[in-house]
Amino acid sequence: MSEPTNNTRRHSAQVVDGPGKAASRAMLRAVGFNDDDFTKPQVGVASTWSMVTPCNSHIGELAEFARDGADAAGGKGVIFNTITISDGIANGTEGMKYSLVSREVIADSIETVAGCEGFDGLVAIGGCDKNMPGCIMGLARLNRPSVFVYGGTIMPGKGHTDIVSVFEAMGAHSRGDIDLIELKNIEETAIPGPGSCGGMYTANTMASAIEALGMSLPGSSAQNAISQEKRDDCKAAGEAVLALLVSDIKPSDIMTREAFENAITVVIALGGSTNAVLHLIGMARTIGVELTLSDFTEIGKRVPVIADLRPSGHYMMSELVAIGGIQPMMKILLDAGLLHGDCLTVTGKTLAENLADVEPYPMDQQIIAPLGNPLKAESHLRILFGNLAPEGAVAKITGKEGTRFSGSARVFGSEEEAQARINDGTVVAGDVVVIRYEGPKGGPGMREMLTPTSAIMGRGLGNDVALITDGRFSGGSHGFVVGHVSPEAFDGGPLALIEDGDAITIDAEADTIEVDISDEEMMRRRAAWQQPEPRYRKGVLAKYAKLVSSASTGAITD
Repeated sequence: MSEPTNNTRRHSAQVVDGPGKAASRAMLRAVGFNDDDFTKPQVGVASTWSMVTPCNSHIGELAEFARDGADAAGGKGVIFNTITISDGIANGTEGMKYSLVSREVIADSIETVAGCEGFDGLVAIGGCDKNMPGCIMGLARLNRPSVFVYGGTIMPGKGHTDIVSVFEAMGAHSRGDIDLIELKNIEETAIPGPGSCGGMYTANTMASAIEALGMSLPGSSAQNAISQEKRDDCKAAGEAVLALLVSDIKPSDIMTREAFENAITVVIALGGSTNAVLHLIGMARTIGVELTLSDFTEIGKRVPVIADLRPSGHYMMSELVAIGGIQPMMKILLDAGLLHGDCLTVTGKTLAENLADVEPYPMDQQIIAPLGNPLKAESHLRILFGNLAPEGAVAKITGKEGTRFSGSARVFGSEEEAQARINDGTVVAGDVVVIRYEGPKGGPGMREMLTPTSAIMGRGLGNDVALITDGRFSGGSHGFVVGHVSPEAFDGGPLALIEDGDAITIDAEADTIEVDISDEEMMRRRAAWQQPEPRYRKGVLAKYAKLVSSASTGAITD
């Protein structure tokens, strides 16, 4: 039958050991187990494979490499699937409301399958924005020896294009700058194959953050999706879980407060997505680490932006991969005292030990600037407070947009309404576009405003129009944009009380966001305000709206 349990089999033994588990073993024999397999630690491989999106279309094969790695190291790998959605496809539609919700569904499903089936350790492979933090949150809830693998970045399209090029071409077409033939040419060539969106958008941001956190093997965040390096990474991850089982190293040993500070530092240095704020706070809360919006401000005071990566910069992730990925940059940060080198990682070694033998970047590279001559001396992620956002808001200000914007509010109750008015020319220079009732509860689901921000850029208004919302932004968004405004409008936050023509000032040096109306006028408007009816009364969106926390605390549901 099977041998007595040991510490590496503390969960699977409950499922397969002894005469009383004959039925369990019978079921497992039908999926390929033999007598020897029942004596091995079981490693669940959570695959996010799907034809839904190129970010994940290759992950089925990668999961097999991870399973084979676990098997080769003396375990028994078992592949199972969780869901993924595509932000790039859903953006600008009602379907985008399911995007952030999917993060919770993914965490729930990984916890559910592993908890039910008794896996001793796990590999989780993600390749798109929400399934990466979703995987980490699932692993954190289970707190069993685990490794996360990033599915890898896509290659550039023709003419150095990517998905954001398509969104911005749509805006250019609506303005009349390009014709349908030019738009179709960009559409046909910008996405050449599998892999996650090619700039320092949310997918590459979160992959980098998770590697800095210590939950991925060194180099995992900076590999091309279709490459031998990525296959080897998956195999090594399967092997690494067995070593973690022997050492009994769990996510709670790795995902410490200092490790999250490392992740924030790397995100800032890379010029990463505003979504990292939402996801890192959510991940930290799930593992039981206190992390707040103010931590991003404090760390941002001492960490510069040094990576010239899209959307605000010039280069793509595949080009950073070609010069060594993020490991040499992390060594630069470590040597400057900006990273905690004693943090434990999934290698079983500390971050400093992992970085000890990393080679520096080539001398002639142009992607990573010296710390002494950064692209921006402080963080681009600005946490704003004021009478428009008493609980905080998140801005992505690289400096190219300027650091201060004052304008007149032009208020919309949904993304679709704003998009239509941007496209028809209603929105003009000097406007502050306000998109409300798109928060975690009000949307529900906190849609990304990539379509309207891209339309603003495409219409040539990127330096002349600001946009604020209780929704959020794609990592591909750029311009003078502020999201995650909390409390959200649906909860009666000040954003619900703004009227057309109100003077709004956003100051990314003072870190403030203010509307120029008196407290008395705000109180008068509040007394007249009524909460709108929920947009959904049943199904997953309704459940989410009832359970979800504020964006300022990670928009999580547990």
